[in-house]
Order: sequence, then structure tokens, then C-alpha cells
Amino acid sequence: GEENNIVQLTNINTEIMSSIKRAKIEERWIKTRDGKKLHTWLVFPPDFDPNKKYPMITYCQGGPQQDVSQYWSYGWNFLLMASKGYVVLLPNRRGCPGFGQDWVDAISQDWGGAAINDILDATDSLAKEPYIDKNKLSAIGGSAGGYTTFWLEGNHEKRFKAFVSHCGVFNIESKHGSTEELWFPNWEFGGEFLSSKAKENYKKFSPHNFADTWDTPILIITGEKDFRVPYDQSLQAFTLAQVKGIPSELIVYPEENHWVLHPQEQILWYREFFKFLDKYVK
Repeated sequence: GEENNIVQLTNINTEIMSSIKRAKIEERWIKTRDGKKLHTWLVFPPDFDPNKKYPMITYCQGGPQQDVSQYWSYGWNFLLMASKGYVVLLPNRRGCPGFGQDWVDAISQDWGGAAINDILDATDSLAKEPYIDKNKLSAIGGSAGGYTTFWLEGNHEKRFKAFVSHCGVFNIESKHGSTEELWFPNWEFGGEFLSSKAKENYKKFSPHNFADTWDTPILIITGEKDFRVPYDQSLQAFTLAQVKGIPSELIVYPEENHWVLHPQEQILWYREFFKFLDKYVK
């Protein structure tokens, strides 16, 4: 049809793009421990050599109802991560749209359950590949994905060597008292703050309740103008890591919100991100 006749009008970046090697993207279906089919994307470094071993980044999606796709973005740029020599794993875990309404709904009131298992199953499946160095695995994510990395920090059974958490939920109970949007915790955790159902879910799924098993280096990033997951969540997590003597770093952006929106701050974000991962998983 006509809509497919795309015409390029400018060539401003042709010269720059001609010098950039492309990362390769593949999709894969993985069988979960409860017999479901889990869709994942894989991003391979340019000049990928299956005979070499690569460190792997497992990306944990935020939202929590948001799909993982081949999108290009300044934030969470998977092509850039791959270009630094990492294989990047992008699981469309339970909660991600595109695989039916039941799949989307399956994360609500089960943040630390099947959705986490999906991420671990995908990680374990790929870690068996001869080109993945299973001693150099990391997990990263923002918002509900930052929650995931905080959760995994206390529940990963030594799989990962490093975590990165951006604007993550650490203590669901205290977050309920400071977020600007109560619909989210009420929907995701089963009711109003002190209802018996919500209290049960907080106890079961709040990362701060697993603080005694935290043991892995972690980079924590937050924005002071984040009103959705206020920055005290990251401060609480960082304080815990410091008290436990875990190698940990904290970046606080006074002018950023739930996202990093200024280009110079984004450059700083990636510089610190790669410096941290290179140190612990490269």
C-alpha cells in the first residue's frame, strides 16, 4: 500500500551512521517454570562472535504494564549497551502488554511472584548459552523495574554480580505515604493502605523486608522531582546497602523527575552506568 512508500528527505546523519556498526536483535521464546511461553528480545554486540564469552545484562521492564520492544530511546538504550560489549536480554515478563489480557493482569498483586520468575527463567535459559559468561550477569531497571532489581538483590540466589536501580520502589508501605498517585499502589497491591489484603502484599512483596539477604554491588539513581516514586525510596535502599557494607553508589539528580530528561544528565547517567557495570561484571 501507499503507506509503505517511505521517502527519506534528508541525509544529515548519513556520514555519522556509516561509521557505526549495528547491533543485532533477535527474538526468542523461552519456556517458563510453570509451562508458559515467554517472549524475549536479545541484543548482541556488533561483531558478535559466538565463540567468545560475553557479560549479560538482564533488563527488567518498568510500568509494570509496559511492553519491551525494539524501541530506540535516550533512556535504556539497549543498542548502546550492546555496543559496549554486553549481550542484553529483554524479557516480556508477565505484566507486559501484547500477549493477552491475562498476561498483563498477572503481575498485579504478585509483583514478587511469577513476573520475577519469568525474568529469572529467561536469565537462566540464556546463561546456559556457550557465549554467555554466567559469572558476569547483571540486572537493571527503572521504576517497577527498579523495584525488580531491589527485590532481586534480596532474592537472586547469587545469580547476579551487579544491580542498577533507577527510581525504584524499595519500601511499598512508605511509598504509599509519599507518592502523588495512590491509584497505582491501591491497584497493584490490593487495596487501601491499611486493608488486610494490602498489608499482606506489602509484607510478601516489599524489597525492604528482604534486606537481611542483600549482598551484591548496586548502583542507585533517583530524581528529586520524582513524585511518582519519591527519591526517599532510593535513599532508603542506599542507606541499607551502605550499612551492610555492600559496594554501592548513589546518584541524585536535583532537577530530574521519574525520567532523566536533560541530555547532559543523560550523558552522566550512561558514564556512571557503564563505569559501574564494567567494574563488577566485565
